[in-house]
Amino acid sequence: MFVSDIGFLLRNACCCSTGVKENLGVSHRVESRKNVLIDLFQHTVTKMMKRTLLEGSRAVRRSVSVRCSSGDLSDVTATMTEPGPAGSSHLSGEASLYVHWPYCLRRCSYCNFNKYIPRSDNNHIMTECLQQETETLLQLSQVSCITSVFFGGGTPSLAHPSTIAAVLETVSRRAHLSDKAEVTLEVNPTPAGMSKLEDYCRAGVNRFSIGVQSLQDEDLKILERDHNTQNALQTVVEARRQCPGRVSVDVMFGRPKQSVESWERELSELLKVCDDHVSLYQLTLERGTQLFKQVQRGELSVPADDVTAAMYQSARRILHEHGFLQYEVSNFARHNAVSHHNMSYWKGRQYIGVGPGAHGRFVPRGEGGVMREARTQTLEPDVWIHEVQQRGHGTRRRIQLGPLELLEEVLLMGMRMTEGITHQHWQLFSSQMGLDEVFGTSMEVQELLKSGHLILDDRGLRCSWDGLALLDSILPALLLELGNRIPENPQSHRVANAQKEKTSTLV
Repeated sequence: MFVSDIGFLLRNACCCSTGVKENLGVSHRVESRKNVLIDLFQHTVTKMMKRTLLEGSRAVRRSVSVRCSSGDLSDVTATMTEPGPAGSSHLSGEASLYVHWPYCLRRCSYCNFNKYIPRSDNNHIMTECLQQETETLLQLSQVSCITSVFFGGGTPSLAHPSTIAAVLETVSRRAHLSDKAEVTLEVNPTPAGMSKLEDYCRAGVNRFSIGVQSLQDEDLKILERDHNTQNALQTVVEARRQCPGRVSVDVMFGRPKQSVESWERELSELLKVCDDHVSLYQLTLERGTQLFKQVQRGELSVPADDVTAAMYQSARRILHEHGFLQYEVSNFARHNAVSHHNMSYWKGRQYIGVGPGAHGRFVPRGEGGVMREARTQTLEPDVWIHEVQQRGHGTRRRIQLGPLELLEEVLLMGMRMTEGITHQHWQLFSSQMGLDEVFGTSMEVQELLKSGHLILDDRGLRCSWDGLALLDSILPALLLELGNRIPENPQSHRVANAQKEKTSTLV
């Protein structure tokens, strides 16, 4: 499950899927921007009740035997990060690529991602347009190397394997795509999806992300998923056979009628068959969805905040007992099986978004650009197809990121990781003011340091074990302090506003 931007994340923005909610076209006042940026994280487990986590944090920490002192998680993930200088592609010709397939056979009751029910088989047209937009944006960005590719959606396992192969061939033709590059495909665990796994591998996929979500058939029906528990388990087993050590599973907690005890049993059952990567997501009630309406009408109820908080903490404990190390708010891996594509988002690296509703962050060097831009592609597939056929791309909006906006994204993404933001990484984006200068003298930050939820030392800035679960309560203080320390660039804002009005003619 991935949002298309900082794009889920910004799985959504995601990833975005890798669909991520965007800070585009908002007021450039610090408070307004802070509120919008914090909203990016409302899909994560950090929506939990602060009081419950604070009261239970000491007991949880005692029950989990982690290799760190004072709740520090940085040692745990020290060997799980990507090779090379952190964030080096910020200044280089490297980028990752996100490809959005917008179609699903049905809409899940909880989902508000950019997805559509196909009216006809337009795989051929979609393939041509995805190739064309990939070629256009690669040329515009002038990147020389694509480090990873992620096919998200929607349900990208509905796409023909030939579509995947065609897009990867376009990437290889226009930029270097290493044989070792991570190429991930999201898979819906249905018999149809499972039957194509081998063909996807032949097309170039070397990692699968399986949307298991639940091992309870009753819950899958409530969520209106089109698979059952047996389908999910069989798909995971087959995916592991095709890509051993490179299979991730998505699982959701906080579902209707779910208890801590049933969640623990379910997770333990899943760990008997899953591979080396697990992504946890708390169910979020999104306005306009069928599930939201059912809860509003009193037809269904979801667990209280204190219960979902306990679910998250118990999941962290159980995963640790099974050899998984937490390297991000929602992600756990063993045997160094981290998602290198997602790491590129959290490290603030460039990424190109292709397909309806996809988001990107890159410098348009092909037209003489020197500043990173936030880009959004047209949402509606039919309109997007028309735009790509007419002008080679479906970019609907582009905004230049000034120094403050860029650092806000670096902060938001970096603090999701257990290793946080190193001094070296921060200096790649802020050569004038270091982490100590920006955050070291703030009274609010000092309180967070004293409480043990935040750590600022010679390694950098990061959350403790307890603090990571309270990230959305910590970020406002950090964002406000950043806004006070880093001046805005009025010129870049004027350019951004002018560009926003001319998006129909921009590449």
